[in-house]
Formats: sequence, structure tokens, C-alpha cells
Amino acid sequence: MQQQYSEQGFWDKLKGFAVKAGREVVENALLLYYAAQRNDTPKWAKTAIFGALAYFISPLDAIPDLTPIVGFSDDLGALAAAMAMVSMYIDDSVREEASSTLKRWFGD
Repeated sequence: MQQQYSEQGFWDKLKGFAVKAGREVVENALLLYYAAQRNDTPKWAKTAIFGALAYFISPLDAIPDLTPIVGFSDDLGALAAAMAMVSMYIDDSVREEASSTLKRWFGD
């Protein structure tokens, strides 16, 4: 699945569906994205992260994203599973970057 991940695809999906997906899905995706950008995040963790993000941006979902609220529940599950695996690489700097992006998109 990592081969299907692209940074442009990630940002396009996230920006296009941010309001529909909801703050929690967007926050999880951003936390993973910023954790993957860290130099000290190991390759195995980046593989898990990019796999989850690839699922998130993939048009082939278990539950279509066109369905309001419910359509993103499988995305949230994939993102949450990846977050559980790599939580030790989601530090304060990652949280601050994600929070800054969330505030720009959603406000306080």
C-alpha cells in the first residue's frame, strides 16, 4: 500500500475532505504525517504510517467516503491503528505542527 501513498494525494484528500471527514480524522492523519517527517522515526514506523495514509487517500475504501460521517469510520480505524503502533514517535513537536494546521483549517 505504501507505493500508493503520495504526498500530493495526501494533501489533496485532506484539504478536500477536511470538513466532511471531521476534526478527529484530520488530526490523526496530520499527527501521522508529521511523525513520518521526523528523521528519527524508524523505517518500520514510517512504513506503518504511509500504509495507513495510503488507505486514507485511496478511493477504494471498505466504506465509501461519500457517505456522511460513517464513510470515514474505516479511515479513522486505519489511522488509529497506525497511531497506536507509532505513538512513541508522536511527540510535542509533532502535536504542535498538527495543532497549528488544524487551527488554520478549523479555527480554535
